[in-house]
Parts: sequence; structure tokens; C-alpha cells
Amino acid sequence: MKTDPLLEPFQLRHLTLRNRIISTAHAPSYEEDGHPRDRYRLYHEEKAKGGIGLTIIGGSTNIAPDSPSVFGQLYAGDDSIIPWFKKLTDGVRSHGAAVMCQITHMGRRTAWDDGHWLPVAGPSGTRERAHRSFPKTMEIEDINRVIAQFADAARRCQKGGFDGIELLSHSHLLGQFLSPLINTRDDDYGGTLDNRLRLTMQVVHSVREAVGPDFVMGMRLTGDELTKGGLTADECVEIAQKISETGAVDFLNILAGAPYDDLGLAGWIPPMGMPSAPHLTVAGRIRKAVDLPILHAGGVADIATARHAVSEGHVDLIGMTRAQMADPHLVQKLQRGDETRIRPCVGLGYCVDRVNQGKAAVCGHNPATGREATMPHVITRAEVEKKVVIVGGGPAGLEAARISALRGHKVVLFEASDRLGGQLKLASAGMIRRQIWGVADWLITEVTTLGVDLHLNTYAESDEVLEEHPDVVIIATGGWPDSPEMDGADMIKSSWEVLSGEARVTGNVLLFDEVGDHPALVCADVLARIGCRVRHVSPDRATAHDLGPTNSAVVLRDLAKQGVSFECFQDLVGVARSGNRKEVSLRHVLTGETSHHIVDHVVVEHGITPMDALFHDLKPASLNSGQVDQDAMVAGLNPFQNTHPEGKFMLARLGDAIAGRNIHAALFDALRICKDI
Repeated sequence: MKTDPLLEPFQLRHLTLRNRIISTAHAPSYEEDGHPRDRYRLYHEEKAKGGIGLTIIGGSTNIAPDSPSVFGQLYAGDDSIIPWFKKLTDGVRSHGAAVMCQITHMGRRTAWDDGHWLPVAGPSGTRERAHRSFPKTMEIEDINRVIAQFADAARRCQKGGFDGIELLSHSHLLGQFLSPLINTRDDDYGGTLDNRLRLTMQVVHSVREAVGPDFVMGMRLTGDELTKGGLTADECVEIAQKISETGAVDFLNILAGAPYDDLGLAGWIPPMGMPSAPHLTVAGRIRKAVDLPILHAGGVADIATARHAVSEGHVDLIGMTRAQMADPHLVQKLQRGDETRIRPCVGLGYCVDRVNQGKAAVCGHNPATGREATMPHVITRAEVEKKVVIVGGGPAGLEAARISALRGHKVVLFEASDRLGGQLKLASAGMIRRQIWGVADWLITEVTTLGVDLHLNTYAESDEVLEEHPDVVIIATGGWPDSPEMDGADMIKSSWEVLSGEARVTGNVLLFDEVGDHPALVCADVLARIGCRVRHVSPDRATAHDLGPTNSAVVLRDLAKQGVSFECFQDLVGVARSGNRKEVSLRHVLTGETSHHIVDHVVVEHGITPMDALFHDLKPASLNSGQVDQDAMVAGLNPFQNTHPEGKFMLARLGDAIAGRNIHAALFDALRICKDI
């Protein structure tokens, strides 16, 4: 193509967007007192620096006190937010991007026992399983109040310097009135489609009157609820047409699905294990039916899919929100011909699941995202070249090598096995998490491109490290599977043995999961696919206790389809031989009652023991006694201090070589330890 369709400008009312790639509204939970302060601003400014055409901030920005934040949203229900809006819009616009804000009333999709402890509101008393509230059925007075609150919040956005706003309908109050699955009213706001659309129309007209003709206004709208009893595709087309005919709305952002439970949320914001960009045709159908620009977001993680969406006429603007959490400089790399250097979003789902667990969003693959005040997205060269020796070729070691090479250092990496990638090879076994290998694939390509000196099949010991005469040594040796201390421990297999193919397991398998994260579930997938009958047992009160809603829903659905059974509150206390089978003893963690079960094999996921012998061997010869300054790390400063002048090199360890954690922790360790070498 002479001109990449993604890089073509687009006219949205009076507003010219420099390209077709946008970041759609989401709530990263960086707010402070309901305001978008410095962390929030810097996160969006980084995307603007990276070349984005439009960023829509303020996912689910609340407009009313009976719509409290339950996943870190902004609050535009009073004027205190306006100065923070202004600072953010000035910052984003200074880098050439357009910026809008999404506003909403969440209706039943929130909690009554938060914020001001007001009853949640809805068209009817139907409960949403995801947020669990039984709403108050709104009275006419409530409806009139909410219409006015939408208009007031829109004015605040306008005063805050935004180029426009997006009204959120999909799954929130306006969409709840539209959906026959939720709205069971028998007055002027229920029954017929026109009645269910009445509140939306009143809000649209009220907001347009409040902001005047020269302010862009769009709406995030459902294209098909894909749920029995919900909005059909035909109804959604009719709704879009009627909204378009008002002349008050400048664009539609089309989504699909019904995120009213965990699996519904996963269908809307898909983690790995779900189809890529499944709802493009839904958006495309509405684009053909209305004379408005169409936006779309939903599982579009790669440039090829985004380019197809625009070039084939499905959409006018394409959301790549999580893709830009993985790489906010995605557009710049595309512009300069470095598409292959874009750090990919592989669908870890860590960002959205953390938000739904009440934590701030971070990208599982890019530890700088959301930490722009202290962590760089662009690594600059050091003034003095040094020799950096890294031991371990898993994600921590690869990221340390990548950053050190970008700093201009001479980097040597030792890996004991015949391949790079570390535990990601095990994590990508089976089918449900296979995309995670994309993290390793990108890191391996980067360190190869950057000229890192790679030594595979090299079990490095202290002599090999010292022979390199290093200035810095990074230990990223990972760990080994931990084994529980109990009778019969010699008769169990670790999940690693199964995932690596080392263990041959058949028949009835009891899989004990001490951790409550992905490893045991990937192991269950591998076992089920080779024909085992798998019983997943956990001491926790919920299966996959540490996973967020989208990942757990998708993984557990797929395992249930394969016949895997799940049991909680059970601790593994012993294994004994029973002929050529095994007798497993389980103890109920609440009652203390013990039960006994005959199985063919016992497989255990019990966490990781650090492989840290080399670190301790090298520690006496180091300048810093192997210690890093935690205060400096927290502040984003150089964590190395010379506390042992007779030493020869700085020494640090990363990731699981310290303690068993996850891939994000490993990559974050590498960034904050290596960025200042």
C-alpha cells in the first residue's frame, strides 16, 4: 500500500484526527479522589507522544452520586474536576493528539455499599450478577434528575478543554433502558423500542443543548447483546438509525455482548483463549445503516487486524486500547517502518482483571505503563559503556538484556538450556494460554536484533561469570517447583513435569493447586487434552482464587467443557500406595475432616523455590553485597550503591530468583534495576 489506511487523517465534525488509531475509554484506576491527576495525565500523554490520533479518557466517568465508582473511575458530578481536566487536555493536546472524555450513569452496574451508600438505580429491579446489586426502579423524578446531571457533566468536560465527549450507553443506565432483558417497565420508558429509547433521546438532546453545536459528541452503543432475551442485531441497527437521525450525535462507538457476568465481560474485553476481534462485522453492519463515523474496540490487538478493519470498511476509526498499553509508541513505530518492533499485546488480561479486583491497571508485558512518572518507555543510551553479564534466559533475563543493550552496554547472556524463554515455554503448553509465548518471541527477537551475546546450553557458575570481567551481573535464574512436605511426597508429580512432557500421566488425576493462579489450570488443560480425567482441588474458597474475572471465566469454562471438576476447601495431607494406584488424603480446611480417594496419579502446583545459589556465590565479590536500594527503586532512581569498595561488580537478582511471583514482576524488576546502568 502506498498509504497505510491506519495513518490517513480523519475529519470528525470540525476536528481533524491525524490518524485512524484511537485509545477508547477505559478506567485504569489511576484516579485520585475521582480526579485525573498526574499519574492519569502522564499515562495518556505517553500515548499522545507515541502518535495516537485520539485518546478517549475517563472510562465510565460518573455523573451522579448514585453512580459510585467501583473500579477506579473519575467523577464529573461536581466542578472540582475541571482544573484536572484542563491540565490533562493541555498535556495531551501539546503532543498533537485529540482528547475526549466518556461520561455515564452506571445504573445497576455498580454497588450500593460504596460511595455515599445510595441505592443503585435502574429501569427495573433486575439484578446484574457481575456487580451484584438489586437496583431501585427509577421514578420519573430520578429520570429527570439524571438527564440534568448528564448535561451538567458534559459542560464540565467542555470547560475542561476536551475536544468532545462520548456518552456511554452499552451495559450502563442508558443501555439498560434499551435492553428488554433488563427493562420491564410498563410506562412511557418501557415496552416498545421507542419507549425504551426515550431516555437516550432526552439525554442526547439535553447534552447537545448544554454544549452547543461546536462540541463533538458521540455514543458508545451496543450492536448486538448476543444474549437470549436481549437486544437483537436488528433492534440495534434501528436504535443507531434513530440516534443518527437526531443530527445531534457525531459518531457511534459500536460494541457487542452483554457484560452482565464474568463470561459476558470476557466476551467484551477478551483475554487470550477468546477469538480476536470477534465483533467487527457487528460494527460494519451498523456503519452501512447510518451516516455517521463508526468507532470500534474489542480484542483488536495487532496492526494487521486493525488495518483490515479500516481498509475493508468495517469501521472509520479503530480502537487499540490494550495494544497501546503494551506499546504506547505503537503509531510512531508504524510510521517509521518498525512494525515488527512493536511490543505486542498477547491478551494476558492482567490489566482489566486487576481493575476488576480493585487494583490499578498494569500491563503484564510492559511495566512502564501507568508508571510514566518514574519508568521510561524509551530507553536512552548511557554515557559510559559497561560489561553486563546476565545469567538466565527467561523473561526477566531477556528484558534485562534488552534494556542493557539499549543503554549501549556490551551484554552477555548465559542460559543453561538449549532455548530461551524460561517458564514461558511451560506457560504456553496446551491451548488456553498458548498466546503467552508471544512475550518470549518478542523479547528473543529484540535481544537478537540488538546484538546480545547469547550462550545457550551453558550452566554458568561463578568462574564463568568472573571470567567475563563484568561491571554488572544480573541473576535471573528463576526457580524450581516447590514440593509439599508430607507423607508420600515422592509419589507426586509437579505441574512442571507434566507441562514439559517429562511425566507420563494417564487415567484419573488429582491435581492439587496451592497457588490459585494460571499454572495449575494450564496443567489441567494439558492433562484433559491427553485424555485424563482431572479433578482440580484447592484449599482456597474459590477455584483460581488469584485470577480476575475475565481470565478465570474463560479458562474455567474451557476446562469444564473438557470434563475437569473443581473442589475447594481441601488440603492435600498425604499420599500412599494402593496397589498400582494411589490413595490420597484430603483434609477440609474448615471442618478438619479427612477423606480418602483412590486415583492413578497426583499432580501438584506448589509454587517456586528460587534458584539462587549462584547469586550467593557471587555476593561476597560484589560492590553492593548483592543488595539494591528499595527506596531508590520505588522512586525510580538508580538502586545500586557501592557499600563494599573491595568488590569488583554490581550484583542484583530478578524475578523468581528472588521469590516466586509472576511475569509482570519479573519484567518490572528488570526495568527498574537495569534502566540506569
